[in-house]
Amino acid sequence: MTVMRATPRKSQPDMSAAVAAVLAAYPPGIQGKLRRVRRIILDTAAKMDGVGPVEETLKWGQPAYRTKGGSTIRMDRTKGGGVAMYFICHTDLIATFREIYPELDYDGNRAILLGARDKMPEDALRHCVSLALTYRKRR
Repeated sequence: MTVMRATPRKSQPDMSAAVAAVLAAYPPGIQGKLRRVRRIILDTAAKMDGVGPVEETLKWGQPAYRTKGGSTIRMDRTKGGGVAMYFICHTDLIATFREIYPELDYDGNRAILLGARDKMPEDALRHCVSLALTYRKRR
């Protein structure tokens, strides 16, 4: 487990060895998209007041990110060649995201789907990440 401080930085913190090993097993295109999702999560946390260190680990073999007071965000590739950002399904996070961003693709109440060829909707993803990173603080 690697714990990273959520403070503004010019470069990304080192990736945990476990996460690096998982990403290395994917094709280059998937690796690139997952690295962008990771960057969005860590950059968003770094810019948020009151968000503590980000823990980077593996959950169910997938890269996972969590802060104290937040809900875990996992990421992985999909069977269709894209990537997904997974959120805990018994939260109302995906329902909230659907209301705010109906244009995004979802998998039930558990994931935002990003197609292999789709442009990364970074602003929307940053907002969704910020809601997940503060989920338990808002409850």
